[in-house]
Amino acid sequence: MFEEYTQQYITTGRLKTAYYRAGQGNKKRLMLVHGNLSSSVFFLPLLPALSQHFDTVIPDLRCFGNSQARPIDATRGFRDWSDDLVEFTDALGWDEFSLLGWSLGGGVAMRYTIDHSDRIEKLILLAPCPPYGFGGTKEETGEPIYPLGLGTGAGCANKAMLLTTAVQGKKALKRILRQFYFSPHFQLNPELEELLVEGVASIKTGDGMYPGDYYYTMSWPHVLPGEEGVLNAMSPKWSNQSALLDLIRKPDVLWIRGIEDDIVSDHSIIEFGHLGSKGLVPGWPGPGKYPAQPMIAQTRHFLNEYRKRGGNYQEVLLPGGHGCHLEAEGQFVFALTSFLF
Repeated sequence: MFEEYTQQYITTGRLKTAYYRAGQGNKKRLMLVHGNLSSSVFFLPLLPALSQHFDTVIPDLRCFGNSQARPIDATRGFRDWSDDLVEFTDALGWDEFSLLGWSLGGGVAMRYTIDHSDRIEKLILLAPCPPYGFGGTKEETGEPIYPLGLGTGAGCANKAMLLTTAVQGKKALKRILRQFYFSPHFQLNPELEELLVEGVASIKTGDGMYPGDYYYTMSWPHVLPGEEGVLNAMSPKWSNQSALLDLIRKPDVLWIRGIEDDIVSDHSIIEFGHLGSKGLVPGWPGPGKYPAQPMIAQTRHFLNEYRKRGGNYQEVLLPGGHGCHLEAEGQFVFALTSFLF
């Protein structure tokens, strides 16, 4: 499937990056950055349409896909990934382009924009990691729950799911794909499903990679983030994108999300506050001490503040779940191209 697209490689001083490219020669440039537990293949179905209008590049991030397996310094938040992409775009010769980030990739895209806003024509956030980090915050303003980072990071990785995946392989990964990425009524093309399963399975595990290190604490839910690894980099202990609000040059922002997204949600099925409220994690201290993180409300409040400070954004809702760009492919491509032209 998609045999017409061949993965290429660029080696910089930081990383050997695998990527797909199509539409080279088009004036407008677009980079798509994938999310957690995925890879560039999650955007391959979009290439035929997008490459008609854009010089489109889809890299695999560090620790994902076929890019080099190197550890993540989580104390830098999303910077290891964004710095990788800076050298990658330098090697491409791209000095200005539009940047789309999905889920974890949304955090990477925001970080890149904060550090290099002069390069970003327009910013597209597809079901992005909340601006104040994933988990461990409350209220629309992203107030932290203390100790900082409580209930976030590598200690939140589902150990039973990881064990089942190790034992059952592709069978378990297909269940994870259907349960977490898409709405219940969506039927994946079997050939595409196999490709996406390979993308999920491509994540690099081990020291400093996925999921990372963590610490135990007496406070519920008894985990604190460590200093290394993929999941810790998303913790509010290490990541906060508020500097985006203070940019002098603010690129226009398109925020796209799926109506049935259960991952980045005000009721996320992988966030301890929500899980505790449903009785799925024993010992929940109640909403006064550990409420569910209102991820959508936080992103909307953040982008409204971005607008108040001189920026522009628009929000688009699509049918589907966390992978709404594949469930509603036509509507997604229309929304994206309309925004970029």
